[in-house]
Amino acid sequence: MENQETKAYPFALVGFFVTDKEVKDVFRQNITPEELEKLQDLLKKTIFNEGVDVAISPFIVPPDQVNDALNQLADVIFTQEENK
Repeated sequence: MENQETKAYPFALVGFFVTDKEVKDVFRQNITPEELEKLQDLLKKTIFNEGVDVAISPFIVPPDQVNDALNQLADVIFTQEENK
């Protein structure tokens, strides 16, 4: 059997939130690693087929900076893959 290389691909879920608060006051600052792991697991089970792992990093990105943000996330993921 041929050994297949694991690859990481950036993905984005796009949504909107509506508020009268400042953006800096919208997101919780005390989210735990366990809560993020639950969210990753939910995404993994809900939108991906079996055998796919998911890593997320929640942050707000202005529309004109989306490409840069995805590239930065990809750099983080690929750097982790190279260090394994």
